[in-house]
Amino acid sequence: MLGTLRQKVFSTGVSSSSVIGQSLLRIRPSFSATRSYASSVKEMTVRDALNSALDEEMSADPKVFVMGEEVGEYQGAYKITKGLLDKYGPERVVDTPITEAGFTGIGVGAAYHGLRPVIEFMTFNFSMQAIDHIINSAAKSNYMSAGQISVPIVFRGPNGAAAGVGAQHSQCYAAWFGSCPGLKVLAPYSSEDARGLLKAAIRDPDPVVFLENELLYGESFPISAEALDSSFALPIGKAKIEREGKDVTIVTYSKMVGYSIQAAEILSKEGISAEVISLES
Repeated sequence: MLGTLRQKVFSTGVSSSSVIGQSLLRIRPSFSATRSYASSVKEMTVRDALNSALDEEMSADPKVFVMGEEVGEYQGAYKITKGLLDKYGPERVVDTPITEAGFTGIGVGAAYHGLRPVIEFMTFNFSMQAIDHIINSAAKSNYMSAGQISVPIVFRGPNGAAAGVGAQHSQCYAAWFGSCPGLKVLAPYSSEDARGLLKAAIRDPDPVVFLENELLYGESFPISAEALDSSFALPIGKAKIEREGKDVTIVTYSKMVGYSIQAAEILSKEGISAEVISLES
């Protein structure tokens, strides 16, 4: 199946020899944009921000492809991959059986050969089925090969509690994956964060775990003109000050950023100036 996948993806015009021969560290320029909404021109949902980021990165780099359950014909369980199958075809938007261990292993193997897979888990709880590939195959290979093997792969999907789902759909894996050497772990809050960080993750030469929140998909946020540019990306490893304050600091990530901002507003009525920092990475 991997051989078939490679043959199909390389048929887009990128030969296997040219891909493997190229440096895997080809990262397009990114804006070091100010993290404010002063130049905001519109609002965008987190869902559309993620969708647009995938679309633009697939358009810019033929080595990028998406693989997972229902990412194609169904257009994504949460519609993050909406429209991509029609635009890029089944060679680059690959529907899989319900077998996380299988398609994650295929994705890691494809990354070994110079492709840039984006692996979608319908929920990150199901990534436990593929934990060996994520940790032992993706995260450790660069170190075990003395830097000779890069693994440019993104593992993305909803993480943490949502509404009306069982416990096997609700756990947050940020601490799990954040403690694994070799993995970069991202957990965006707003639409601009989601768009800029997913672009950075896809361009990165190392494996990235991209943790989304199901309850944020439909929320709209202001998005700046800079963030709508196709070359936009945010730096991995840099936190964001969501709200300035001088008395107390709240450090958080993902959906809890919104609750923390609300808490800071309540504190401000009591004369307490609270700073809110979104970890992001």
